[in-house]
Amino acid sequence: MQLDLTRYRQPLGRFERTFQPAEIGDEADTYRVVAPAHLAFDIHKDKDRFRLVGTVAAELELTCGRCLEPYRLPVSAPFDLRYLPPAAAAAGEEHELADGDLETSYYRDDQIDLGELLREQFYLALPMKPLCRDECRGLCPQCGTNLNTSPCDCAPVWSDPRLAVLRTLTTDRS
Repeated sequence: MQLDLTRYRQPLGRFERTFQPAEIGDEADTYRVVAPAHLAFDIHKDKDRFRLVGTVAAELELTCGRCLEPYRLPVSAPFDLRYLPPAAAAAGEEHELADGDLETSYYRDDQIDLGELLREQFYLALPMKPLCRDECRGLCPQCGTNLNTSPCDCAPVWSDPRLAVLRTLTTDRS
């Protein structure tokens, strides 16, 4: 899934394609792509510098952080990325990041890896704590029952061991 930059000679071009989930997925990802991903962007060319402005839309399957059940998350993420040739990267030199440096990447061999672009945008769209719904009750800490689907008979009996000494004190001073 490479974008061949030599095909774009005009200052403005357009790219649009739909990728099947099997083309994008990776076993190491924390999500799974479950619907075709639509990628569309304008290519702004300035000599050997490129700017991609567009959107990616897909449906991801995540695992809920509370009940561990899979759920689907629709994603529609806009992006504005700059790509520079590898010679523009200061090899081995340290420098302070400017405002636009976080949106800047480097391409090699006149190609941009669209799979990497998609994965990056998906990770940026993921919630910090994936929840199937805001009211998710999670799992019972004693028996592991999913509290969203059925109640459990466990009684919460947790006590802080640091306060065990206080239980020996009596409130009755007769």
